[in-house]
Amino acid sequence: MQNNFTKSLALVLKHEGGYSNHPKDPGGATMRGVTQRVYDAYRRRSGAPQRPVRVIEDREIQDIYKRQYWDAVRADELPDGLDYAMFDYAVNSGPVRAIKDLQRVMGEKVDGHVGQIMLDAIKEHDPLDLISALCQRRLAFLKRLRTWSAFGKGWARRVDDVEHRAKRMGNAVTYEPPAQERTTARAEEEDMKTTAKPGFFDKVATAVASGGAGVAAALQGVDWRVGVMLVVTVAVGLGVYMVFIRKPEDE
Repeated sequence: MQNNFTKSLALVLKHEGGYSNHPKDPGGATMRGVTQRVYDAYRRRSGAPQRPVRVIEDREIQDIYKRQYWDAVRADELPDGLDYAMFDYAVNSGPVRAIKDLQRVMGEKVDGHVGQIMLDAIKEHDPLDLISALCQRRLAFLKRLRTWSAFGKGWARRVDDVEHRAKRMGNAVTYEPPAQERTTARAEEEDMKTTAKPGFFDKVATAVASGGAGVAAALQGVDWRVGVMLVVTVAVGLGVYMVFIRKPEDE
């Protein structure tokens, strides 16, 4: 959805890390998820001279991710959570593959293009189910890669984290507590207000002096743990008063 790009980008960059140039990584030199090849193409389109991806600027990173991955999967028009899952998949394996796998889990025509027909079809599915199915298919694809032995553990952790966070993003918007749960929560709030009424401590103090029956009457309807703490507190206070504070003429 709109306004989710900044939050989603922060999550993606957390996984991408800093600079790397692993000999087994076919992407070669990479800085914060942007490969040298992608950066070269971006600089050419901008009419700027090429330079090492290691010195890429933050504004360039944001522009690349927005134009080439977020916009490519039309994330602004996807449900909350699914937008992030698709964005991360696109960054990791390319927008076309991410789109095709979403089309496969939906049972739609697989053409790697997000059109209006596909956007309408998405509305007929539970976004949380789509997130789960998409991440499962993504992991299955990664396991087929020849570099799985070198990077598999990290990829698996990433996909698991993406699925978890994407579902939380979706739930934050769609979750509504059941009516009974909302009623119970309101009742608990009212109970807390009731125990804080002015004069309650005076009632307990009087009850302590009048014996067990008075205590039971004063604490009627109050949580027993709260009642015990209040009785002990008042009793200690009365003891201090009697021993250290009370004047002889009070006797």
